[in-house]
Amino acid sequence: MRVIFSHGHLSSPKSHKIQVLAPVAERLGFETQAIDYTDLQDDPHGRIDRLRAIIRDQNEPPILVGSSLGGLVSLIAAESDPVSGLFMLAPALYMEDRLPGGAIRDSYSPQCANITVIHGWGDDICPWQGSVKFASDHLSTLHMINADHRLEDALTAVAEWLQAFLKPFCSTSPGHSCTLGP
Repeated sequence: MRVIFSHGHLSSPKSHKIQVLAPVAERLGFETQAIDYTDLQDDPHGRIDRLRAIIRDQNEPPILVGSSLGGLVSLIAAESDPVSGLFMLAPALYMEDRLPGGAIRDSYSPQCANITVIHGWGDDICPWQGSVKFASDHLSTLHMINADHRLEDALTAVAEWLQAFLKPFCSTSPGHSCTLGP
């Protein structure tokens, strides 16, 4: 099973978050992929199309990890394509009106029951209220923490939550068992 990372608006697949979190998944035996959206910086629809094409190319539904705009892109892709899990960091939820050609939505319908959302109380870019509403609407795991949008000061905790989120997939994925490497 693959864990696919989607970076935020002005970030890259080499972001600090991905550099910290991808090894967590790899130590558990998952393949990882960080999608490069830098050529689609101001094109959220192009990002969604790119992620959907990658999801459809997988042998089994992947796990999506998205930060900020990458969280929104992951969530919208999970509405049309089944995914095994959705792990969102400070996602840009209920903010589509700020995107080119976007109209604000009042709900989302991911084809996934395994969802965790992490958001900082001090986020001044993506309002935390969207994460609270989404988690409540979908009975998702929600971690509200003392952090800003980048979650940099909380990456150790985020990595631990990602590991805990991924572990149940080890026994459900055919031929996959967790390994806790160095």
